[in-house]
Amino acid sequence: MLIRISLFIAILAALAAAIVNGVVIRDKVNTLQSQRDTWHGQYTDTFNQLTTTKRDLAKTKADLTETQTQLADSQAAEKKAEDTAAAQQKRADDLSDQLTKVTAARDDAQAQLAAYKATGETPPQIEGLVNDIKADNDEIAAINLEKGVLQRTVTRLNYQIQELIGTNFVVTLPASLEGRVLVVDPKWDFVILDIGDDQGVQQNGEMLISRDGKLVAKIIVRSVQKDRCIANIMPGWKLGDVFEGDLATPAHPAS
Repeated sequence: MLIRISLFIAILAALAAAIVNGVVIRDKVNTLQSQRDTWHGQYTDTFNQLTTTKRDLAKTKADLTETQTQLADSQAAEKKAEDTAAAQQKRADDLSDQLTKVTAARDDAQAQLAAYKATGETPPQIEGLVNDIKADNDEIAAINLEKGVLQRTVTRLNYQIQELIGTNFVVTLPASLEGRVLVVDPKWDFVILDIGDDQGVQQNGEMLISRDGKLVAKIIVRSVQKDRCIANIMPGWKLGDVFEGDLATPAHPAS
């Protein structure tokens, strides 16, 4: 009987120990599962952050490449504009020299004509001198015209160079420049003037629109043609309605 009791007690003890061990093991399993889930979440977050970082790095590299390309293009455009301006300036200088020579030749011819008239030379000789003077005057007029075109081109190129290098600058226009409004578009706030490259208008030049001596608006030139230009009304400078026939004068006249 004692043996049976001892055996029963031993079995109960073993069951109790098994239950305790089962609870402990279950807690450890739950802890391990929780740690596994936490580590898995951290791994997923780290992986996602790494993927995002790689994507951002690739975009940054692409943006850098595009910026470098744009910088190279801007530098090339600046160099081209500088070279063109230098060539145009040389041409203008050459024309000035040529103009000096032709003017001297004309003056000499006029002096000779006066001398011939005073000495009573033959009409054919006098007519030849007159023709020479007329030809010289025509050449001088053509040179002056081309020189004016070249000077305006040099000015425009210099403004383009300043714009390319990002320098703060103001486009000046001839002080005597005056124009009239030909067309007005109130919806898009742009106007067309009856003056253009021939009169010295430059792109990005600012002009004042007035009527009867009162300021109506301020405009900035966006496109220049031979004898026309298109300009936009500047924000905050529309003080009244612009009409056809309104006067346009430089906002920054050249001194």
